[in-house]
Amino acid sequence: MEYGPGDFGIIPPGHDAWVVGDEPYVVIDWQGMDDYAKRKD
Repeated sequence: MEYGPGDFGIIPPGHDAWVVGDEPYVVIDWQGMDDYAKRKD
């Protein structure tokens, strides 16, 4: 599967990936957002 600029995708743990081409790769990882900034009671 290939993703391009502006694409959104779900990449499962244990994946094998590489960058196609010479452009820099930037990713935003939302992993762990279920617990982010929750108060500890």
